Amino acid sequence: MNIRTHLLFTVSACMIPALSAAKPEHKETETALIRTEKSQEQASDIASITSDRGIVTHPGRFTIEPSVSLAHSNATQVAVEGYTVIPALLVGLINISEVQRDIFVGALSLKYGFTSRFEAAVRAPYLNIQEDLRERRAFKGTPVDTLRESSGEGLGDVELSMRYQLNDGLDGWPYIIGSFRAKAPTGDSPYDVGQRVIKDSSGNPIGIELEERPTGSGFWSFEPGVSFIYPSDPAVLYGNLSYVYTLKDDKGYENGNTINPGDVIRFGFGMGFAFNQRTSFSLGYDHSVIRKSTYERDIDLFAANFDSIQIGSLSFGLSQRLSSNVALSLTVSVGVTENAPNSEITLKLPISL
Repeated sequence: MNIRTHLLFTVSACMIPALSAAKPEHKETETALIRTEKSQEQASDIASITSDRGIVTHPGRFTIEPSVSLAHSNATQVAVEGYTVIPALLVGLINISEVQRDIFVGALSLKYGFTSRFEAAVRAPYLNIQEDLRERRAFKGTPVDTLRESSGEGLGDVELSMRYQLNDGLDGWPYIIGSFRAKAPTGDSPYDVGQRVIKDSSGNPIGIELEERPTGSGFWSFEPGVSFIYPSDPAVLYGNLSYVYTLKDDKGYENGNTINPGDVIRFGFGMGFAFNQRTSFSLGYDHSVIRKSTYERDIDLFAANFDSIQIGSLSFGLSQRLSSNVALSLTVSVGVTENAPNSEITLKLPISL
């Protein structure tokens, strides 16, 4: 494919409404359909850099997508127990802690296009988590930091998804795709790993910590959603909106009996454009609103939790088409809210058969 052909594919989305309105003859109709297909491919390539936002897979096409990602996050917390004599003097205990977490995810996704509008996919992730906690009790009489390490690895929660393209993107409309995703609790949840009781210097229990990091949530979840892709020469605009519903489950008396995890509202938007027939660039923003969990038996009467947690990240990506059936994409995400990972790097290699 040369540059001239590629530019033709780029502007084809703008030409489709005019061709449709003029009611072209058979030859012109065939040409318009070819341009429509190529425009879909380009829009899908650009919009799929940061997540699964592309147009559905062609019928009979099988795609294998190995991917790796590394997320890093750290946070510093200061806990104060005491009283103030004067504004500059505090009597009590100050505990300063710093948490550093690295999560490596290797995943394999399999995708198949059943029709020109419908596809299904399955994704199996494998997680390796390393977490370090460094803390110092400032008023305990020691200048030495203590370091506690924990880790965990294993199969994560397996996902099954289906996507259906609702329209053809004609007459000035964007491509609209409906989706449904189900996630099974196949990974080790926080309720499956060992726990140990944390005690203070006097031997009194003050809390519980996990002996190793969990790799799964422990709950079934279902996520219906809708996304759009709008080619607007020379760029492609895209966006998505979804709702994650998590089933409540009984996790035992010691964990609060029946737990109802908070549902999640997700949305994102962005734009991308192609430098040439092989290289594309994308810039986007993703946001999640996580509602707090509720327990049948209140296990902590003094807990003070926010009603929701906001997680937002800004991402940019590059995609390079290595051949007609193989592409390589790199995405970098930067957290813009306190609870989001500080940084995340994702590398994907979709191979179409």
